[in-house]
Amino acid sequence: MRERSRVDYPSLAWICARPGRFLAFGLGSGLIRPASGTWGTLAAWIIWLLLPPIPNLVMGILLLVAFAYGCWACGYAGRELRVHDHVGMVWDEMVAFWLVLWLVPSGWLAQTLAFVLFRFFDIVKPAPIKAFDARLSGGFGVMWDDILAAVYALLVMALVVRLGGLA
Repeated sequence: MRERSRVDYPSLAWICARPGRFLAFGLGSGLIRPASGTWGTLAAWIIWLLLPPIPNLVMGILLLVAFAYGCWACGYAGRELRVHDHVGMVWDEMVAFWLVLWLVPSGWLAQTLAFVLFRFFDIVKPAPIKAFDARLSGGFGVMWDDILAAVYALLVMALVVRLGGLA
């Protein structure tokens, strides 16, 4: 598994100087320490709560665009920093968690459980997430392992819902 970078964080001015950097660093949330990924996921949740209802087809398209743009932005910022997956780049967590929120039941209990599950799978990286994380590079590699963590979280949420744990 690739270690996420423990190098210095760039400044807010540096990330704000280019849209790709700003996006890769989760609109600035990736600069919060410690646990930047958790802060980025929390920022994604707050943004989600502020969004008006969006039709499913539009949301699906928005998530695909956010993923594609994230592949570019995280690759771009990583090349500039000379670090494949800097710990402060959290757009990957944000897009993956939006996918989770889109597909889980609404309500605080379901969303809180989804948050905990997503962070667990993103941190622990069970197989095959760890293998993909080790083998894929560039922006796609940065984004893909978080999508897989989202899939794991969604599978557990589906079991919980199916077993009657959430309405």
